[in-house]
Amino acid sequence: MAEPEAVRARSFGQDGGLSAVDRFGIWLSGRAIRRHVKAFAGLRVADFGCGYDARFIRTVLDEVREAVLVDVALAPDLVAADRVRAIEGRLPEAVDQLDDASLDVVLCISTLEHLSDPERALAGFRRVLGPGGICLINVPSWRGKRFLELSAFKLHLSPAAEMDDHKRYYDPRDLWPLLVAAGFRPSGITCSRHKFGLNTFAACRVPETAT
Repeated sequence: MAEPEAVRARSFGQDGGLSAVDRFGIWLSGRAIRRHVKAFAGLRVADFGCGYDARFIRTVLDEVREAVLVDVALAPDLVAADRVRAIEGRLPEAVDQLDDASLDVVLCISTLEHLSDPERALAGFRRVLGPGGICLINVPSWRGKRFLELSAFKLHLSPAAEMDDHKRYYDPRDLWPLLVAAGFRPSGITCSRHKFGLNTFAACRVPETAT
């Protein structure tokens, strides 16, 4: 069994192709993201825990003004790409490298569950979002825990090391208070079950102007 520190020395997808379960999950997350962000043209976007190949950001890289990619390791072509600011490091510390109100969109997809200090990460996401910005978060739910562990430990359809690295699971009632504590206003938060109840998805909008 891999130790957690060894797992997080490598990014998701760094060691080869993804399983059908993983690819389907990524596709569903991409659909949810695009429901909340209709167009990425000219936006400053960060994907925290983007994975080695940053598969979603690749689909919008030609549109965005800037893409900040954060993971412990990133594909060399992404690091060298125009419009990309690559930060190879751990969360939540990597968020400290970004300026206040410097982003329009923050993505944290299937990453928060791996963090020992999610509260600090969420506060960092709120800090770096500018007026009118949005933070989109996807995390596995407690119902999803059963499915993920069955897929990884029994059916061997998903990486077992990734499941061993999970620190928490989140239903909406678990995630919502953390979002409010991070500085997002309740009026700007939607938080609901996603992916057949196996995940929780949250969209947190920052007001256009202070009131």
